[in-house]
Amino acid sequence: MNSLQPNTDNPPAPWNIELDGLCLGYGDTVVLEEVSDILPAGEISVILGGSGCGKSTLLRHILGLNRPFKGRIRLGGKDLFALSPKEFRKVRRRMGVLFQDGALLGSLTLAQNVGLPLFEHTNLPQRLIDEVVDYNLSLVGLEKFRDYFPNELSGGMRKRAGLARAMVMNPPLLLCDEPTSGLDPINSAQMDHLLLNLKRNFSYMTIVVVSHDLSSMQKIADHVLLLNRGRVAFAGSKADVWKSEDAYVKDFLERKEPLETHTHTLSAEASRALQRWIDP
Repeated sequence: MNSLQPNTDNPPAPWNIELDGLCLGYGDTVVLEEVSDILPAGEISVILGGSGCGKSTLLRHILGLNRPFKGRIRLGGKDLFALSPKEFRKVRRRMGVLFQDGALLGSLTLAQNVGLPLFEHTNLPQRLIDEVVDYNLSLVGLEKFRDYFPNELSGGMRKRAGLARAMVMNPPLLLCDEPTSGLDPINSAQMDHLLLNLKRNFSYMTIVVVSHDLSSMQKIADHVLLLNRGRVAFAGSKADVWKSEDAYVKDFLERKEPLETHTHTLSAEASRALQRWIDP
């Protein structure tokens, strides 16, 4: 894979993501509350937590897909939900998103999938769209597969293609939902390598990764936000998370979270009936 340098003479300042007293959820259900943190500009922040802890909920709100019950989300100093509809749409277009499954359209070639945001949101001529698409496919090592369809690619290649599409609008904010989920160790390492390359080569970009992959977090994270039971269990640097004395944080990092089980006793009738089927 290539480590290409962006052709940006005057790169913009990267965006902080400020989470201020957030209460988040759906309908009448609160999923997260009292969430406050600053995901630092130009760095990789990893949002961690167990299944159902609210990681994806937080990501959806940062994307502007849902409005907080309470609190504010500031992107580059701008209160996302206080913007005019026109400014809101403009900010949303400046976010690149890598979906968990790549979310490629099966009827389009790889090049068409990657170029889709440019067709939708710009009036660039086809030759320039092709150039930008080829550049971004080169970033993820897929330039030779531009005319393939998604079903002709491996799972790891589809994830990398999704990353190329997320990058195609040159976004200051890149949001990645479980980028290593479902990948074997080699493809997971490749994805980590790609994200670190993006951080090195695109200094104006702030990267947020939702993950449960501790190995990946250890490799790529600058900042860690760990969620538990609807609240923030830890927020700070990767170095500090390993020093935490919080019981949940230590158990999570050491994979010691207990599984709650409840034992019920079968009635004699159910036990005898089951036994007849097992051993007639």
